[in-house]
Amino acid sequence: MKILIDTNVILDVLSDRKPFSDAAKQLFRLSETNRVTGVVSAFSFPNLVYILRKELDAEKIQQILNKLMLIFDIADLKAIDLQRVASLGFSDFEDALQSACASRIRADYIVTRNLKDFAKSKVPAISPSDLLRML
Repeated sequence: MKILIDTNVILDVLSDRKPFSDAAKQLFRLSETNRVTGVVSAFSFPNLVYILRKELDAEKIQQILNKLMLIFDIADLKAIDLQRVASLGFSDFEDALQSACASRIRADYIVTRNLKDFAKSKVPAISPSDLLRML
């Protein structure tokens, strides 16, 4: 199973956001052990850096990014993703990019806590805890 991990799920782990971090950590382990193919879009990384730089120095942030790249596959941002965004009808540009990327890489699910933001997505959105129950 291939899943696209939304930025908020990664931040749940990195910021240890209780109670969400427990399920998110389990998804990290499933990806790390290749029980699922976890994918993070490349355009999630600038958002992560922007948020983490408020609390961490550049060296620590780079260490975190390197670990993420070991655990997850990284899906590049493609021009086709940008072109598709307008036709998707999303109110949020970043969510539309996530959806376009998930569709292009043929993900089975977008794993997010913001399910309503992906109501128009062709790739179904699922919460981390619901995905774990399904597995």
